[in-house]
Amino acid sequence: MTADVAADRPRERLWDRGPGQVLDHELVALVLGTGTRGRPATGVAATLLHDVGGLAALSRALPPELVRTAGVGAARAARLAAAFELGRRVLDRAAASPPTISSARDVHARVRARFAGLLQEVFVAVAVDARSGVLAELEIARGQLTGVEVHPREVFRPLIRLGAAAVVVVHNHPSGDPTPSPEDVLLTRRLREVGELVGIPVLDHLVVAGPRYQSLAEWLGTDF
Repeated sequence: MTADVAADRPRERLWDRGPGQVLDHELVALVLGTGTRGRPATGVAATLLHDVGGLAALSRALPPELVRTAGVGAARAARLAAAFELGRRVLDRAAASPPTISSARDVHARVRARFAGLLQEVFVAVAVDARSGVLAELEIARGQLTGVEVHPREVFRPLIRLGAAAVVVVHNHPSGDPTPSPEDVLLTRRLREVGELVGIPVLDHLVVAGPRYQSLAEWLGTDF
């Protein structure tokens, strides 16, 4: 296999140089397997990515959405959905392996996969015991692109039932910017006040935006 041939054929380039040297649409094409008459798999893949709005959106698309693109039938849609689900499960299980959390980075590593590709804000509470062991990850609320409504009672009700010693709350910014909004700061302060009253302190509030995150404990100048 010559270098020129490998450069033009994603399968050979992946084999010779590794998956990191293959473009997004080429990786999708490899999962699709084949194209259609007069249209290579890379062309179908590029159109699919455009139709759904990019790789992150593709990772969350359901098979009925995928088959709307010409050239993506039921079998190919199922293969794509299965491939992304396998990736999520790997991340989930790798993140779940440490039994405790001791930093904002640990929390981000644990929850990052569940927020990948979401187009609306989701608010999650990570309940921990007295030794910082994770008891549960609880989805509290699901909102819109630019906000999610959260009531303290909905946050603390399941934490009290679990017997949680403390909690770290997390929500995402689909915009890709993890900078806390004034509303995020206000909510953090309200939750901390309620947490002090019920005996379940809020250790931190993370804003997640893909690979980036911001700890409000750091933002507000307090310790985790």
